[in-house]
Amino acid sequence: MPVTPVRRRWRTVALAASAALVGLTVPALTAPPAGAASAPPAGVASAAYDDTYYADAIGRTGPALKDSLHTIISDQRKLSYSAVWDALKVTDQDPNNSGNVILLYSGISRSKSRNGGNTGDWNREHVWAKSHGDFGTSTGPGTDLHHLRPEDVQVNSIRGNKDFDNGGSAFGNSGGSLTDSNSFEPRDAVKGDVARMVLYMAVRYEGTDGWPDLEPNDSVTNGSAPYHGRLSVLKQWHQQDPPDAFEKRRNDVIHASYQHNRNPFIDHPEWVEAIW
Repeated sequence: MPVTPVRRRWRTVALAASAALVGLTVPALTAPPAGAASAPPAGVASAAYDDTYYADAIGRTGPALKDSLHTIISDQRKLSYSAVWDALKVTDQDPNNSGNVILLYSGISRSKSRNGGNTGDWNREHVWAKSHGDFGTSTGPGTDLHHLRPEDVQVNSIRGNKDFDNGGSAFGNSGGSLTDSNSFEPRDAVKGDVARMVLYMAVRYEGTDGWPDLEPNDSVTNGSAPYHGRLSVLKQWHQQDPPDAFEKRRNDVIHASYQHNRNPFIDHPEWVEAIW
């Protein structure tokens, strides 16, 4: 895809979003846990955060933008790994069935009560594979809701710790996702979501708070190194699949009710190109 048309498309999307978000209707969520802040009203435009939350980042590009966003989003409340179960039941609630969550890669709507480790259950998928940096499920990168999503236990196992890339074959409950020996390709509807989650992690965790410096690269053989690929493909997916209402609402709920930080690439998709 030529670079210039893609950039024009992002400018068009950004302008349209600024004009249209005010009237956006987002399905209601279940109540957050006791003591959590209320979610913002549906349709809050991301531009509303530019004069407050993102004030120090506006106008910056390159390393200066990345550094500024790192400082902004590092101010967060951290959850325990057990608390992630209940949080995902709110952040990933099926808009058409309040008793279900939507599974990331397969797109299946499954009962919230089926969280666990058995066949037919859903569990907590680390989009930035937890072995890529060896942070496991420790409070911090291992429990960060901005890259944790519900997924079928078996599908989660098939994805494993593979890097992301195009190509592969379908599998049971794949929902259109594909895999091969060293990579995983999510279904089209969440390709951009996956890209923005990986890039969020690369900005949030810079090696300054006791955790590894996470960075994207163009490899599909990263193993346990603190890298995730492939950056060139993730950027393409980010362009092809802009943030939708589900992803924006999820960002709002995490910010208001749980971690109190945001994924900046959902609010400002153009910042991906500005940094990488």
